[in-house]
Amino acid sequence: MRDTLEFLLFDWLRAGDLTARERFADHSRETFSAVLDTCERIAREKFAPSYRLMDTEEPRVVVDEGGERVHLPAATLEAVNALVDSGMMAAAHDYELGGMQLPCLVETAANAFVSMANVHAGSYGVLTTCNANLLMEHGSERQREVFAKTLLAGQWFGTMCLSEPQAGSSLSDVVTRAELEDENDALGPRYRLRGNKMWISGGEHELRENIVHLVLAKIPGPDGKLIPGTKGISLFIVPKQMVGENGQLTGERNDIALAGLNHKLGHRGTTNCLLNFGEGRFQPEGKAGAVGYLVGKPGEGLRCMFFMMNEMRIGVGLGAVMLGYAGYEASLEYAKQRPQGRPMTATGKDAASPQRPIIEHADVRRMLLAQKSYVEGGLALELYCARLVDELNTGDAKAEAQALLDVLIPIAKSWPSEWCLESNSLAIQVLGGYGYTRDFPVEQYWRDQRLNMIHEGTHGIQALDLLGRKVVQQGGASLAALAARVQQTIERAMQTDWAPQANQLAAALAQVGGATKKAWSTGEPEEALANATPYMQAFGHTVLAWLWLDVVLSVSGDSDFAHGKRAAARYFFAYELPKIGAWLDVVARREPLCREMKSEYF
Repeated sequence: MRDTLEFLLFDWLRAGDLTARERFADHSRETFSAVLDTCERIAREKFAPSYRLMDTEEPRVVVDEGGERVHLPAATLEAVNALVDSGMMAAAHDYELGGMQLPCLVETAANAFVSMANVHAGSYGVLTTCNANLLMEHGSERQREVFAKTLLAGQWFGTMCLSEPQAGSSLSDVVTRAELEDENDALGPRYRLRGNKMWISGGEHELRENIVHLVLAKIPGPDGKLIPGTKGISLFIVPKQMVGENGQLTGERNDIALAGLNHKLGHRGTTNCLLNFGEGRFQPEGKAGAVGYLVGKPGEGLRCMFFMMNEMRIGVGLGAVMLGYAGYEASLEYAKQRPQGRPMTATGKDAASPQRPIIEHADVRRMLLAQKSYVEGGLALELYCARLVDELNTGDAKAEAQALLDVLIPIAKSWPSEWCLESNSLAIQVLGGYGYTRDFPVEQYWRDQRLNMIHEGTHGIQALDLLGRKVVQQGGASLAALAARVQQTIERAMQTDWAPQANQLAAALAQVGGATKKAWSTGEPEEALANATPYMQAFGHTVLAWLWLDVVLSVSGDSDFAHGKRAAARYFFAYELPKIGAWLDVVARREPLCREMKSEYF
């Protein structure tokens, strides 16, 4: 994986060029490589050894003389401590914040090692960094000082609390209430929260002395009723342990209670909780109600939270890619070593001849090539998005970078979640019966992977976001920006041996554009969006075909590495891109079946 990562980083995306910018001037390819070395070592020594352990010894509630607590294997603390000690929690931030002022591109590449080694333990760090990043962007100066900086230092950990038992993805239906207590608290307008939050990753543990929850809740109107819809949602900092205005812990517990742990198919090493806010079990300052501090302005909670959600969506995509990559490498190694079957000749098989490794069978190579095209293409996608973040933060073409990110984030989250899951399924298939057993890790990779189609907005939610908002916003500006980038690659490829693939990509791009117009031709959202998921599948495959074409234009030489990249690109164009026709057909004709199907017919 390291050679592919460095190729994408330095040869394709030209990370070294970023050092010409003032923010990254202290860096060089050598310092970037040193960061990769550090994360690769931590992943190998501290994260990978406990990957299976965190699956088999999943979190559980323990009741002792100190009350209820969540038990985790000791290896979890060792792993997260190694990550904190490396400085990677604040890697992209200013030196003054304890950061390294790394490009987002390099930070993302380094985090790939941790995601590949142990996504369970790595999740605590990702959640915390994204939590702090939101507060650095939207919090007050005091909130940044007290909460964000402490989170970036790894002293406390963080979460995001959106969903509720009765409202999963439908955030407009959240009913957690926040009632004003003190407008002038030093940490921000102080409210008391009451409600329940579900599916909270990292919601309870003893890895750190405090957990900082970012909670969506509604402030009641003058009539005491909650405002319907998303406009009524505000965002609050709700710490597990009460905090003084200078960041010191007061020794008092906030009114947040663990109601239970969710027991999952995979991703078991990360606690996943149902939390009750303000039920009165704990009474800070002698009163029931969880103390929370308003972030930003009332009613702007969802806008603020999307800052973290979008960052987390790229993180989920990266995690999905690396789980796929882990399965690919495991099945590749197995295929090289496992003897089975003999060559088929015109006269049949010679049973007396020696068996050959299964990698010599065309169908096994098909499965390995599919995995290679999915995981390496997916890695290119996530790194490309990270490079766009750097353009947004330090480049000149900020508007273009934002337009591209807007349309690519649903793909960055959803495409690896679906197709790297397929990659993990193929890894099991390569191992045959052994792949279905716990003697090999590929079954766990599949189980851990399956959550990613649900994480941070389900597959269908991403599809609705893509077709319902992103490709039509500002008169189609984001789609036009992406099409221009794709066209640039096509024009470069037309001067090479990749001209046939360039023509194929041009036709695919035209199909996507035509289907987009036809989907919205009646102006009826219900008609346009009924087939949003096949639209997203076709859109994603077109994006990946573009990235593969762009990547191979940077490949040179006659090495096995170069041939492998070219073969994976050819596979994607030969086997994958042709699938978009069927997906876009139902979109273009606004196939009404799923929309008109009556519940009674089931």
